[in-house]
Amino acid sequence: MGIGQSLKRVDAYEKVTGRAKYTDDLAPAGALVAKVVRSTIANGRVLAFDLHKASLIPGVVRIFTCFDVPDIPFPTAGHPWSTDPAHQDVADRKLLNERVRIYGDDIAVVVADNALAAEQAAGLIGVEYETYPPCTDAEKAMQEGEHPLHEACPDNLLKHTVSQAGSFSFDALSKEKDLCVLQANYTTQVVQHCHIEPPVSYAYMDSGRVVVVTSTQIPHIVRRVVGQALGLPFGMVRVIKPYIGGGFGNKQEVLYEPLNAWLTTKLGGRAVKLELSREETFFGTRVRHAMAFSIKSAIRSDGRLVAREGWARSNQGGYASHGHSIVANAANAFRMLYQDEAGHHFDAYTVYTNLSSGGAMRGYGIPQIIFALESHMDDLALAVGADPIDLRMQNCMKEGYVDPGTGITCHSSGLLECLEKGRKATDWDSKRRAYQNQDGPLRKGIGMAIFCYKTGVYPISLETASARLLLNQDGSVDLQLGATEIGQGGDTVFTQMAAETIGIPESMVHIQSTQDTDTAPFDTGAYASRQTYVTGMAIKQTAEQFRQKLLRYAAGYYKKELENLDIQEGFLVEKDPQKRIGPLSEMAMEAFYSLENAQHITAETTHHCKENTFSFGVCFAEIEVDIPVGKIRIVNLLNLHDSGILINPQLAEAQVHGGMSMGLGYGLTEQLLFGEDARPLNGNLLDYKLPTSMDTPELQARFVETDDPTGPYGNKSLGEPPCIPVAPAVRNALLHATGVGINRLPLNPQNLVEHFLHAGLIEAKTVEGGRQDV
Repeated sequence: MGIGQSLKRVDAYEKVTGRAKYTDDLAPAGALVAKVVRSTIANGRVLAFDLHKASLIPGVVRIFTCFDVPDIPFPTAGHPWSTDPAHQDVADRKLLNERVRIYGDDIAVVVADNALAAEQAAGLIGVEYETYPPCTDAEKAMQEGEHPLHEACPDNLLKHTVSQAGSFSFDALSKEKDLCVLQANYTTQVVQHCHIEPPVSYAYMDSGRVVVVTSTQIPHIVRRVVGQALGLPFGMVRVIKPYIGGGFGNKQEVLYEPLNAWLTTKLGGRAVKLELSREETFFGTRVRHAMAFSIKSAIRSDGRLVAREGWARSNQGGYASHGHSIVANAANAFRMLYQDEAGHHFDAYTVYTNLSSGGAMRGYGIPQIIFALESHMDDLALAVGADPIDLRMQNCMKEGYVDPGTGITCHSSGLLECLEKGRKATDWDSKRRAYQNQDGPLRKGIGMAIFCYKTGVYPISLETASARLLLNQDGSVDLQLGATEIGQGGDTVFTQMAAETIGIPESMVHIQSTQDTDTAPFDTGAYASRQTYVTGMAIKQTAEQFRQKLLRYAAGYYKKELENLDIQEGFLVEKDPQKRIGPLSEMAMEAFYSLENAQHITAETTHHCKENTFSFGVCFAEIEVDIPVGKIRIVNLLNLHDSGILINPQLAEAQVHGGMSMGLGYGLTEQLLFGEDARPLNGNLLDYKLPTSMDTPELQARFVETDDPTGPYGNKSLGEPPCIPVAPAVRNALLHATGVGINRLPLNPQNLVEHFLHAGLIEAKTVEGGRQDV
């Protein structure tokens, strides 16, 4: 079928029949079970444990506490570590922590013969603490001094960076007659990934080495972090990744694999399984950062942006995880998406608090900044009387842009075409007119939001991937990668890439979906929407080398001119005149078993990526809002994307649909709430409001295909972008419907009613008992 065709997923049969094996399916019978003991405070120190009652539970094998583990701080972020110290993550936690920084911190672990005994014993462990006042607010945390969460950051400020270009003064600009200056604040909330499969791993020892089988996006990085955390040479650690039930960035973290690996070394190499419950996953893994923004802009009456300044404060929670890189990425988008005449200034802060720790989540800081920035753009459009689409087309990034901060070039852009197609598809102009100046309890509105997104992490971090191809006796090939299939369809597009480049049907490519660091070529894994771009280039160059080896062997075997040979649909052919010579299987048998010229034909290459490019897109949202009850109903939702050439259109559409659904949850319902003691209040799937099928309209996805010169097949990022523009598009539709700009997510009934009351759209009445009703 080739590139651009909707090949059915290569893993579809295994998954729909239940034959696909996930980590828990593979855990050996008789494996010990580990249960983490968690702190019941959010800030303080562990002074002592009472283990007596817990140790009496039948089936308990061992109990380890934070006083037993190695004194080795290690990083947990799934970043592409480098030998350059400036590109290494903050090492701020241990296997178990004596210094408590979040509610539910890992302070001890029970190992038992079965899960029931482990859980029962964990609940009986007594803990004596020295407690400190918890702090959940990033601004207040920066003023704390008596008990900083980390000694290296006495003001709890992990990092502060500045992005600046040009020279301007808002005081001077505000005096210009043809200029409007607007300032506003925006906030986004904590949300959780809610992948189907919770974090799970098991570990054992084999021939003196530690083996960890885990549900991860990043097996080669897990190997490195386990080695660092245990003080082991990396070669003494083997990591195996089976099928994985989703991650969305939460499994781009190495949290419990090091502890699991250490436990097996302490228990004679016996297999130990460590699986988190759903409730533990909410607070004991990672969340999307809550961020606060301030944006101030100067804009001319003709819609031209003159200057912008702002700041972002990212609530990191108790541990660094991916650290400052996420809000720094948000700052990049602030600079990149729109271009100002005079310049911009943006401060980004990452602050430790006692909330659950923020980490990677689909979009990596861009959903937060795009909510703020795109809300602000509609506020500006309203202020100067401009059409929101026209304002963006006038000021957005254009092809040929070179980012002054990173050097990334906009090699291709279909953004303007996405905007024009969306305008037409949604009947934008007539609906903008029709929905003006409405009254009554039900009102309609239409809004939109755009985004740009990088492809991979170069030049901020190392980008490298390898691929290996091996010829089989029947002419088929084995494709081995360190890149991971995490549910997104990666194995399918990788298969299409290899088949296209070699010249064989996809049925002749056998991809290894389980990664084993002992045999899989190195790749940093699935994150940053990088794999079809970076790993794709490794596949392409490996397949080109492999193809040349096949042709060279065939030239000798068939006594033909090398330059006149080709491979098409699994057959060796002569190009002039065009005729088939024979199937690859015939030549492959000769290559394996010839007494005169036996060759085992393989190829393996590494692609060190030193390039990047931008993908683009827009979301159009049409809504109906019930003002008295503060309820938004999505009437129509359309995403248009420029992700370069689509490798598999059907899989691309599925990616967009999934991202749109996630964006709706972020925009309308999802929020992880915390009490004053920093304890999560709704860390379960009953109280945490994920959208259901009843909340989801028909999702529409369309594409503008550009052929990006840097992509291996003209392709660009697509995995994360679909979730980015949905929330601001809905917010802007609400602004159009009601005239009320709500700058805080989520747009749930409580939030809407509060703002509608303030705006006078609904009236509060005093009822019996003095309670306010509407």
